[in-house]
Amino acid sequence: MPANEDPAAEPEANRLIADRYRLEQRIGGGAMGIVWAGTDELLRRPVAVKEVLLPSGMPEEEAAELRERALREARAVALVTHPNVVTLYDVAREDGEPFVVMELVPSQSLAALVSEHGALGDPQLAVVADGVAAGLEAAHKAGIVHRDVKPGNVLIGDDGRIKLSDFGIARNISERTLTSSGIMLGTPAFIAPEVASGEPVTAAADLWGLGAALYAAAEGEPPYDTEDDPVATITEVVRGPVPQPSRGGEIGALISALMVKDPAARIAPTEVRRRVQHLLPEAGSRPFEMLLDPDAPTVKVRTPTRPRQEQPPPAPSEPAPLAADPGPLPFTPREEPPAPPPRRRSRWGAVALAFTGVLVFALVTAGAFAGTRVLAGQPPLPQAPSGQPGRAAPQLVRYVAEVGDGGSFSVRAPAGYEMFRSIRQEPAKSSLVHLVSPDGGTEIAVERFRNYYRQGHDEQDYLDELPHRATGGHGSAQLQRDRITGAPGPAGGEAPRRIDYAATQQGVLGGTPQNRVAAEWLLPKNGDLWVLRLTLPQQRAHERDAMFDDLREFFRTPA
Repeated sequence: MPANEDPAAEPEANRLIADRYRLEQRIGGGAMGIVWAGTDELLRRPVAVKEVLLPSGMPEEEAAELRERALREARAVALVTHPNVVTLYDVAREDGEPFVVMELVPSQSLAALVSEHGALGDPQLAVVADGVAAGLEAAHKAGIVHRDVKPGNVLIGDDGRIKLSDFGIARNISERTLTSSGIMLGTPAFIAPEVASGEPVTAAADLWGLGAALYAAAEGEPPYDTEDDPVATITEVVRGPVPQPSRGGEIGALISALMVKDPAARIAPTEVRRRVQHLLPEAGSRPFEMLLDPDAPTVKVRTPTRPRQEQPPPAPSEPAPLAADPGPLPFTPREEPPAPPPRRRSRWGAVALAFTGVLVFALVTAGAFAGTRVLAGQPPLPQAPSGQPGRAAPQLVRYVAEVGDGGSFSVRAPAGYEMFRSIRQEPAKSSLVHLVSPDGGTEIAVERFRNYYRQGHDEQDYLDELPHRATGGHGSAQLQRDRITGAPGPAGGEAPRRIDYAATQQGVLGGTPQNRVAAEWLLPKNGDLWVLRLTLPQQRAHERDAMFDDLREFFRTPA
């Protein structure tokens, strides 16, 4: 699909891609893509279609890399045929843009189940370990390293089958790594130490990811807590001790055998499967049946969402052809860069700065440069001067992302922002999506506290935590404005409100303190608390009101 002329336009369902694939129901997505449940009109079978969204105004080099990432996933999955890996059917093209067509799996992720129900039992964990290990074994035999094994990429089907999904950053061991822009090489809480430190990636990185995913499912929380500071998380992964599970028995021992810092010391997938065989439930049983939400869109995808098309299917004599081969890379990868130096743990809390640090840390091309600036208390990327005469207004584009299980949002912001995710625990558990500008000076965050009010919390609880949240406990924050912006919700619920504040964050290793301003919109909705936040450097405080008003105008959450 070409870039939308109207950045705020919602991609429409019921489109026909490559004269064959009907898009019916949106079941997932992020800032640069949407996953649809649909139908192969030729074979009359359900499919999942991953659509790449290219924001209007995006530089062609970045657009080319997004296209390549979609094709990269397709190439990776195409090499792996296994019951525990989502099957690739086709790569279709529409107006020159790629659409990855895959098996549709009525399912929920392991992350969703743990978030909703907490720690799983040993038989359920054994099923997960056996299925993921089997899928990884097949991928590794094909020479493919997944590189982002985590609970969110482990699908649990309505029939109890385990499927490994999202090979979006997978790489054939024989290939060179993409280096031209920001493709994250893993999720901080589940990333292998050798990947986080910039060492060569091998199949053993996936085994650490499997161990970390099992840890999260066995303990009910990830092995490393981001606490809104992924830089500190990654540093802890590289330099801190390995967390030990509280669960004993075979599952605890299995997790400990996988989460070993020395890649060569981790047990193989075949050994993982051997260790859990006696824990597996009887054949034909459905160990996750009571946990899956039957009303979740990703489970109900078998239900038709549109009437059957009136026109007859294509005549047998004129079958619709498979889409053309995706072709070569749209650009030539550069040589593998040197590994970045080790990082010392930092306790700084300037939100935008922290997430820009993660971005540069994740870029193989810029590891050493970023590390030097971060430890010196400077922004990982040089700050672009603001307010330059003749500077053109930024092109606004639409970002769409999932935040927490079953929640999504859209917002308009300048093109080229990088997206990161994290989890916080105060004053209650929340999920965050962060959009960070290329120069590191601006951060937009969307936070969702699921069932916040039903758990007995109110907005005063949030405000009480604000100084710590704004500075990471290493500085001071001053509330500048607090006003109601709308009517209370049903049954006397809280009213939306806007708060503005300034924060001073202590410098790292004696560096210059960071002075920032922020505006937040607290939006109660269906028992959840949504927070929209804009953070800017102090010297750009005069831009805050206009930018935040634009954000609020185009901010959308579920009805």
